[in-house]
Amino acid sequence: MQTPTQIPFSLTNQRALITGGGTGIGLAIAQCMVAAGAQVILTGRREEPLQEAVAGLGEAATYSVSDITQLDTLDGLVDRLEATHGPIDILVNNAGINLKKPALEVTDEEFSRIIQTNLNAVFALTRACGRRMVERKNGCILMISSMAAYYGIDRVVAYAASKSAVEGMVKVLASEFSGHNVRVNAIAPGFIETDMSRKAMNGDPARRDRALRRTPMGHFGKPDDIGWAAVFLASGAAKYVTGASLPVDGGNSIGF
Repeated sequence: MQTPTQIPFSLTNQRALITGGGTGIGLAIAQCMVAAGAQVILTGRREEPLQEAVAGLGEAATYSVSDITQLDTLDGLVDRLEATHGPIDILVNNAGINLKKPALEVTDEEFSRIIQTNLNAVFALTRACGRRMVERKNGCILMISSMAAYYGIDRVVAYAASKSAVEGMVKVLASEFSGHNVRVNAIAPGFIETDMSRKAMNGDPARRDRALRRTPMGHFGKPDDIGWAAVFLASGAAKYVTGASLPVDGGNSIGF
């Protein structure tokens, strides 16, 4: 039981690995976790964004260039990171890719590429970190899901399939891991303003307007809205929360 002098939302002495942490939502999660006291390790395929992110985050951050779709490298990646930085307490599976295309035009190769990044790699890295967390009887795993897992959004069949599968994975892993003091949860962002989403929305005004109309709060979210939700779920304040998917969407998932 926590005493009144403890800060339940603190991540002090926690070490977080964040995939796709150099830009967008991943960077916002890193910024919020650093503000909450965590040490963060960012990973991604491109070194320049990671360097820039770490420079802005300061001494609490470091990075490792890695392509998570190379599944056979992930156990070695986790081994190297833990040997260098210490045990990973928090894993944030943020990296992902999308494809907006009518379902009948999506090729097998395109579908497989989305599944490889958004699902297969997520499971492989979660398995690598989860095995060590279970052995230590401590850990937190966060998946970044999507509104596309909640309802049918046209032209994103591969992306929706991958995120729906991640939602199912959260429930199974929470069932298997939680008895070992390893919690597994998801965050399902609504429409969040990032450079990538802004470009996509500006190129599809009809979709942008429809998204706004069904969002009760009447505006899109900011990346740190996801960041602070991640801090909450990773912290002691959520110590009895596992197997959950938290919409951070301004009410979009219940809007009419």
